[in-house]
Amino acid sequence: MTKLTDTQTLILTRASARPGNLALPLPEGLHGAAAKMAIGRMIKLGWIEEVDANLRRNEPLWRETGDGHGSTLIATDAGLDAIGIDPVVIRTMAGLRDAKPEAIAAAQRPDTKQAQLIAMLQAPEGATIAEIAEATSWQHHSIRGAISGLLKKKLRLEVTSGKVDGRGRVYRLAGHVERAIR
Repeated sequence: MTKLTDTQTLILTRASARPGNLALPLPEGLHGAAAKMAIGRMIKLGWIEEVDANLRRNEPLWRETGDGHGSTLIATDAGLDAIGIDPVVIRTMAGLRDAKPEAIAAAQRPDTKQAQLIAMLQAPEGATIAEIAEATSWQHHSIRGAISGLLKKKLRLEVTSGKVDGRGRVYRLAGHVERAIR
């Protein structure tokens, strides 16, 4: 398996956070021959694909074809898989587009407690603090801090809560189904 460079990881992580997995714009300072080499290698490995740009949606251009059209770059499923992000998770968490790419990548690793917390809150029945504590082995104050700091502030997710008879206060990610459809 090919080891990713920091630049490749950054390009793919940012692409995973953009609508349609657009790989452009490239990281600051990466242009000219260095950009062509990095992108050429990633295309060769199948991590990025060059596709026709949709100029009506103002997609950034990688290069112009000369006939009024151009091409742009998108991360492929193989590219997302190379950085450990499940493409299905990307599609279901499309509401995170305003969050920092690094935070999104961390939240989308399926084997983390953060991902487990997000999955529990995405479930239609939601989750209580006690249920989350049992599943993650976190302290109650840590769970409340993760909901407030990570989910609400850092990832900009809308978390709702309400009292449910027999369960207590139940927390849910608001509108996660609607965001995944868009």
